Amino acid sequence: MSTKDFIEKDYYKVLGVPKDATEAEIKKAYRKLAREYHPDANKGNAKAEERFKEISEAHDVLGDPKKRKEYDEARALFGNGGFRPGPGAGGGTFNFDLSDLFGGPAGQAGGFGGGLGDVFGGLFGRGGGAGTRTQPRRGQDIESEVTLSFTEAIEGATVPLRMSSQAPCKACSGTGDKNGTPRVCPTCVGTGQVARGSGGGFSLTDPCPDCKGRGLIAETPCDVCKGSGRAKSSRTMQVRIPAGVSDGQRIRLRGKGAPGERGGPAGDLYVVVHVGKHPVFGRKGDNLTVTVPVTFAEAALGGEVRVPTLGGPPVTLKLPPGTPNGRTMRARGKGAVRKDGTRGDLLVTVEVSVPKNLSGKAREALEAYREATAGEDPRAELFQAAKGA
Repeated sequence: MSTKDFIEKDYYKVLGVPKDATEAEIKKAYRKLAREYHPDANKGNAKAEERFKEISEAHDVLGDPKKRKEYDEARALFGNGGFRPGPGAGGGTFNFDLSDLFGGPAGQAGGFGGGLGDVFGGLFGRGGGAGTRTQPRRGQDIESEVTLSFTEAIEGATVPLRMSSQAPCKACSGTGDKNGTPRVCPTCVGTGQVARGSGGGFSLTDPCPDCKGRGLIAETPCDVCKGSGRAKSSRTMQVRIPAGVSDGQRIRLRGKGAPGERGGPAGDLYVVVHVGKHPVFGRKGDNLTVTVPVTFAEAALGGEVRVPTLGGPPVTLKLPPGTPNGRTMRARGKGAVRKDGTRGDLLVTVEVSVPKNLSGKAREALEAYREATAGEDPRAELFQAAKGA
């Protein structure tokens, strides 16, 4: 991305969020838009693919607190015409010293050696010098989605992912030239960038329009990549999803994205995880939840009940006499896996089960119980509280 694009692009507008949006609001807006414009859901739709790239680019900056701070500072500095000549400044030049701002001698033209160079370098992975494009170029980041079962999310799983990305063209070995002998671009002298005066005594840089930022020009463009040196590549890879992931979590796998150029490192792979429901267990953070029915006698008199666990043997919990309906007990270490390898707990909620059909003996026993407790009114305190309120 050029510095001009960086200054003029409104990432907040791309994601449809205000400038004071929280991290959670930015994340929510990104997920909604990414799902809508994902290439897998819009096959053959070039506009949707371009929109997805814009959304991913915006989230890459705004989703990172450090990058977002740098972006906001740079936008505030340049986006509104900052550092224009003030009264008394003649000839479109500054009448004060810029050495502290740019990290170099006053009046020095060219890239930013420090100061603002740190801002742009932090955002886009490059320094401000004019020769940085001769260095190896990092590959693009890729985003994909995967759906796991409830158990796979808790225990972890290895899943196959088929991905499409830009990679060095195999036909020309990434040179862009049919004969494999591109020449250095005479316009940018191999740097991939050209300086553009912006007034006020300093210049910005843009990708070279002749070589498209590559620093090389193909004399005989490759028939496959048309001289770009990059071609679409599809591959299937086995990806390990760590144990304990939650629904909607975005996992970063370093170096699993698109291959780099000129020996540069590969980009990263971001995997958005979707987790299915379980017929018995639920989840609250690192804890699993389960509702266990018990008889009235077990709740009233106490006893021991067996409780299922996810992927392990049942555990036995002791009910104290007089256990009320809805009480939650804890089976430690039977929950989801945490980042440190330990496990959360299993939260067991007691639900008193009322039988639909009673045998004659059971009915007689309940009738006798009702007569024995006829003097007790469990709703007495309720009416007293209502009257006193």
